[in-house]
Amino acid sequence: MTDQAALRETSDDVVRPPHHLRLALLALALGGFGIGTTEFVTMGLLPQIAAGVDIDIPTAGHVVSSYALGVVVGAPTIAALTARLPRKQVLVWLMVVFALGNLASALAPSYGVLMVGRFVSGLPHGAYFGLGSVVAASLVPAHRRTWAVAMMLAGLTVANILGVPVGTLLGQHLGWGWPYALVAVIAAVTVLALLAWVPAQPAEDGASVGAELRSLRKVQVWFALAIGTVGFGGMFATFSYITPTMTDLAGFSERAVPLLLVVYGVGMTTGAFLAGRVAQRGIMRGIVLSLAAIAVLLLAFGFAAQHRVTAAPAVFLLGLVPTVLVPMLQTRLMDVAHEGQSLAAALNHSTLNIANALGAWLGGAVLAAGYGYAWPSRLGAGLAVLGVLVAGASAWLGRRQAHAVRAVPA
Repeated sequence: MTDQAALRETSDDVVRPPHHLRLALLALALGGFGIGTTEFVTMGLLPQIAAGVDIDIPTAGHVVSSYALGVVVGAPTIAALTARLPRKQVLVWLMVVFALGNLASALAPSYGVLMVGRFVSGLPHGAYFGLGSVVAASLVPAHRRTWAVAMMLAGLTVANILGVPVGTLLGQHLGWGWPYALVAVIAAVTVLALLAWVPAQPAEDGASVGAELRSLRKVQVWFALAIGTVGFGGMFATFSYITPTMTDLAGFSERAVPLLLVVYGVGMTTGAFLAGRVAQRGIMRGIVLSLAAIAVLLLAFGFAAQHRVTAAPAVFLLGLVPTVLVPMLQTRLMDVAHEGQSLAAALNHSTLNIANALGAWLGGAVLAAGYGYAWPSRLGAGLAVLGVLVAGASAWLGRRQAHAVRAVPA
């Protein structure tokens, strides 16, 4: 084989991933599709859930909180306790628990049982995405890690295009438990796909609970987690109130809201596919530029949402721009955590759920103070700017640490 032919073959491998790699990433993404569906479908079925278990709608909102609490508790706990186990085995068991939690939710006869089912369903969420990201990154060369992580996370974004609308229709016409039953089936199929397509993944050499926890001593890990919390808090301050924003401010009918959410999901999926390209210019540079773009978008969103013509493109960008940031943050956490990659990557999803709660609370506070629906996004822009400052501090510290290492005599 000539050098030129070898170069072409290498280039083709980079552009077109091998068949077995595509199947492995598809198996990982399928689990993300199920997780994304169960996480977001509840929000559209609160009236049906409330009627089904004989509670009011505000109380039904606690079902969403129960799932989020499961994510926050499960992500670091499971990642730390399973550090010494083979990764593929852990992924399979996480999907088994996820399937059982959703099956319990589908069959729940009362509010209390439903709350437990949603909590159990949330437990594997962060650990699955965290460990799945580590596995996806290990399947490709170093320069393609962010792309692989983005492909794994693409299942979560596609859920907003397909899984959530289909699940909502099922819940509205057949009963609120059917979407959870559908997710349980998806989880069972994911178990089979993981067993068939994901290669054996032994635990990292020297992995232990102590090694995972030692990663939390690293300042850069906390910087990365802080970037996710404040950077995404701004997006959630806006998205949490997207329905009244689109109906009251932009003038869309309620029937148009599901279509706008599909537009948002298409934006998320597009962002996941763009993340790898952005990361090629440097992870930290991509993070800073993405946060700056989020700040600009949120600052303009309140104005764009006042007109139908500009509101829909703004919703698309609201899905796209923040999603570009997620795989880069995941890769950054794996880089700075070293021996504690699984825990750090899982914690990323805990912080995103904290950002969800923080953003929704701050956006609600703005509305309660008497400001209109154009203002949560403006508050969110301020949070994104704070994220830029945190990312800048992280980059400065990284350069300083690298300089100190170079200055040490060999």
